Amino acid sequence: MILVIKDCACKRIAREKKRLGASPSTEKTQGDTQAEICEDLKQPEEIKRSRGGTNGYSAVKDGGESERTLLDNPGLDFCRGAVDQYKVAASSPVGSLLLVRLEKERYWVEDNWFCCYVTVETPGGDKLTFPCYRWFVGDVKVEIREGKAKTLKDDSLPQLLSHRKTELQQRRNIYRWITWAPGIPRCVDAKTEADLPQDARFENEKRSDFEHSLQYALLELSLKKFVITFGKSWTDLDDFKRIFWKLKSPLAEYCMEHWKEDWFFGYQCLNGSNPRMIQKCNKLPENFPVTSDMVQSSMPPRTNLDKELKKGNIFLLDYAIMDGIPSNIIKGKPQYIAAPLCLLYQHPDKGLIPIAIQLEQTPGLNTPIFLPRDPSLSWLLAKMWVRHAEFQVFQLLSHLLRTHLVVEVFCLTTLRQLPAVHPIYKLLAPHQRYTLEINTRGRTQLISADGIFKQVVSTGGDGLLILAQREYKVLTYRSLQPCHDFSDRGVSQLPNYFYRDYSLMLWDAIHSFVSGMVNLYYQSDKEVEQDLELQAWFRELSQEGFTELPSFGLPSHLSSREVLSTMLAVAIFTSSVQHAATNNGQFDWCAWVPNTPCTMRHPPPTDKDAVTMEMIMETLPDVRQSCLQMAISWHLGRVQPDAIPLGQYKEEHFTEAPALELIDSFRAELVKIEQQILSENEGVELPYLFLLPSRIENSITI
Repeated sequence: MILVIKDCACKRIAREKKRLGASPSTEKTQGDTQAEICEDLKQPEEIKRSRGGTNGYSAVKDGGESERTLLDNPGLDFCRGAVDQYKVAASSPVGSLLLVRLEKERYWVEDNWFCCYVTVETPGGDKLTFPCYRWFVGDVKVEIREGKAKTLKDDSLPQLLSHRKTELQQRRNIYRWITWAPGIPRCVDAKTEADLPQDARFENEKRSDFEHSLQYALLELSLKKFVITFGKSWTDLDDFKRIFWKLKSPLAEYCMEHWKEDWFFGYQCLNGSNPRMIQKCNKLPENFPVTSDMVQSSMPPRTNLDKELKKGNIFLLDYAIMDGIPSNIIKGKPQYIAAPLCLLYQHPDKGLIPIAIQLEQTPGLNTPIFLPRDPSLSWLLAKMWVRHAEFQVFQLLSHLLRTHLVVEVFCLTTLRQLPAVHPIYKLLAPHQRYTLEINTRGRTQLISADGIFKQVVSTGGDGLLILAQREYKVLTYRSLQPCHDFSDRGVSQLPNYFYRDYSLMLWDAIHSFVSGMVNLYYQSDKEVEQDLELQAWFRELSQEGFTELPSFGLPSHLSSREVLSTMLAVAIFTSSVQHAATNNGQFDWCAWVPNTPCTMRHPPPTDKDAVTMEMIMETLPDVRQSCLQMAISWHLGRVQPDAIPLGQYKEEHFTEAPALELIDSFRAELVKIEQQILSENEGVELPYLFLLPSRIENSITI
């Protein structure tokens, strides 16, 4: 049976009414069926404050359909956030309930409507929930299924098989692939966010907050720029404090006080905005000719560089990927890029500290190796150049490419290949919220030819795309799995690597949760192999999304429950934990501009003895660039007002008890992790709280 809801045009302005028609339950009796319809507190851009219209409803069963029923109770129906109840009649027995059909017609003005779910109580006492979570835009009919997750093998009735097929055909017409630029993951076909379907759009409150917060930040920084431009000169590092008011955080202030210190530089390599760059150095690179004598003063007596290499206490940051990247031109002035190498030492007393820096990949007379014993301004400027390279790699590769663009492939593939009743769709849906819109906005507003990166970042323009293409060529599926990433980089035993410790805790929790879900709906590996929808999902993932990647390392096909569980864990971990690790602290680490400059206005120094404060200030971003860096990093890194934390599911796609029990267990594990992280950071001068589960969003929304 299908339950049908129709929006008629007759009472458009006065109230919003729906039609309900439901047949009896699985017992073949006649009688009235109770139906509840829940509207979410949502409002799209087009709807503004207008409510109204009439809807209809009916039920489709295996023996026929219920009566098509106008949903019109006395008073106001379908107010925002309401749950409305109606009776639906059937004149003859029609069998077990299969589908609910909802109908809406446009009348005079648009009246877009968001339906969360429909609950049906049959004469026999059964209560069935039909998740919807869709916008009804214009004249539309939508058929939804009862909430129990089912794979293709679980359906045999022609009506249900046809429903799966039709739903996917409709989604494929709406969500299409496009190549935005060659050599990077493919994305959704949308020139602007307005081209996206309403179901993929920000809610009205989110859209308003997103746009107003950006304008607020830019306005404040414009005021600061005005005050500084017509005030004192911009000649000393302390002058950056004059844009450091109101938009700030405790960690950003701590950064301002300690950014010059070597231990703090090392700390950021482990727990800053780009904590995946550091790797163990077992042998010095041939193009980085550091000698033992050069770094001896950074080590305790009775040891040397060779001994520490053998002990595994030497680490490396290598920004070779930046070598030869074309630099931006901002307001007619060339910007500059370096490709540094930085050697770090795990000191027994001082922790991880930098001990040697070379600012280009090719050694030579004009490429000196900077050391902590050099003049203080010289060593400071060398560290700034490393942090400048860090800004480019963190924003464009670790953040944009390895989270936003990777997750978009999973989002689009899931929408195109898995029907809403499929358990894997239900599992992934909460981790896709807002991702298509934020990525579309990123392509049009941040990294486009005239976007913010072009205005303020040294790799803006051609450079950022070339950089992303280089990283994409070497991107591997294995590197997206933290359990392998840390061991492959040789940093599994590195002390005080809180990002690693908490990431692995969260990875284990996510993988365990996902494995439980997979094992619930697939009783064997053979069932995974025989799920045609799932195999089509995997093929599209590799053939349409992650194209031109011969070394990516995906398995040839989904051959087991374990392979599937790991892939789903990667998707969820990347959209939540990994994105939080790179995104959530960007204002904290980048607000104090000298710590992580977005651009450099002079080339790297070639003479260690010639570095002056005047040279440093002429190299660092100017007032306008610094103000923009602060504004954008605050806008993108701040806590989102409508954030849904990891493991909290506002939309309840699963309805059956075993799945809900697994969700509860997952939440309980996240609570334990939260308590452990809080306990370990209690009283700590520099706490690492970016990976508190309560601060991690389910999906990439910013």
